[in-house]
Order: sequence, then C-alpha cells, then structure tokens
Amino acid sequence: MCNGKIYIVGIGPGKMEGMTKAAFMALEESQYIAGYTVYCDLVRDYLKDKEYIETPMTGEEKRVTLAFEKAAEGKTVSIICSGDAGVYGMAGLACAKAPYYEGVEIKVIPGVTAALSGAALLGAPLIHDFCVISLSDRLTPMEIIEKRLRLAAQADMAIAIYNPESKSRSGYLAHACEILEEVIEPARVCGIARNIGREGEECEITTLEKLKTIDADMFSTVFIGNSSTKNIGGFMVTARGYKSEK
Repeated sequence: MCNGKIYIVGIGPGKMEGMTKAAFMALEESQYIAGYTVYCDLVRDYLKDKEYIETPMTGEEKRVTLAFEKAAEGKTVSIICSGDAGVYGMAGLACAKAPYYEGVEIKVIPGVTAALSGAALLGAPLIHDFCVISLSDRLTPMEIIEKRLRLAAQADMAIAIYNPESKSRSGYLAHACEILEEVIEPARVCGIARNIGREGEECEITTLEKLKTIDADMFSTVFIGNSSTKNIGGFMVTARGYKSEK
C-alpha cells in the first residue's frame, strides 16, 4: 500500500475569502499542488512552501497523471480547479484515473462555482430552476451546444453560460444569443459577471439583444434570465413564486 492521497479541490474564484475551509485545509495538508498555471498563481502567495506541478490550459491529462505518480510514491497531492472541481473541473478525469493507481486515496473537495459567485454579484438570477452550459467546443461539438441552448430556452430555464468567448472563439456569445432569440424575446433580462473574486471584478445587467455586442472572455460568466426575471433596483431577480412577488 502506498498510502498516497489525491485531493481534487475547487478553490472557488481564487482569493482566500472565496475558498472553503475544507479546500484550504486540503491544500495545507498537501505536499504538492497540481494545476493550470493561472490557478497555481492564485494560491501560491498563501502556500509558498508547496511544490507545484503546473501545465498549460490543454495539459489536463498530463497534469492528472503527474499528480497520481506523486501520490503513488506516498505523497499527498491537491489537483486544483477554479470554482468547483465537479463543474467543468478536474474531478471527472481524476476519478477515471484512480483505478489505475491502487492504494491512492482520492477525495473531491467542492468549491464555489462561477454560476453561484457571479449570481451573487448580480442579485438572484438563479433563485429558481436553472442550467449551466459551456460555449467551449474544444471537448463538446457545437451542434450539441446549440441543441442544449435551444432546449433550455424552450424549457424557460434560467441559464448560466460558461466560457462565452476566448481569443480563438470570437463571436461565440453572439451566436448563442441568436440561437436563444429563436425562442426568447430580445428584451429578456440578462447579466454578465467578469473576473469574479479577482482584480477587475465587475458586473452589469443588460438584455439578450444587447448581450450580442458585449465584450466577454474566459473569465466572464453570462446569465440569461427566464420569463419571470426582472431588473429590480439594479438587481437581476428571477421570481421564486412567492405571493409577494406577484
């Protein structure tokens, strides 16, 4: 038995105050922290005595393998993700890798995902049923993404959109808005949160029509309201169904 351990840790937006106590305790216990370089930089100042295993954005599989190799030597390793490890994070890849490393204990530590931290900036856009859809087609075909957008709109779900744009995916948010407009009126209340929990944090409430021309990037989270969502005094609020809301 190697007695090594892997934590898959959601670090939330990145700053200490947005991280759960369980997440920080896992990082403190670990000898190694493995992550995308940007995410490692978010925790490095708090955990300077750790060894870091860093790979670029597309190096997820290599990163997980390196982490498990260290754990197989009896080390404790945290694989970190922004937000929650189980929401577009590393939990799935790490859990799938675990059977190949007998004796390595594995535990997923939840974190605050961008849908929740971004919603808190805007008010209460996700107070009722909602879904989360990523516009990144690096791992998911665009036809599937388009289908999910249409069905979410037809179901009148509030939608949190991750990865709306990047340098290599310009125009994706506008395309998503055009698909949603097949079902949703252009005046639908929407919102966007940028750099959540980091320097440059900001948010704004807008409409689906205006959202098509708004600047967004990988550090932006977009919110599409449902048919009950309103702009109430500068807060994006989706109705829950209380009598006082009517």
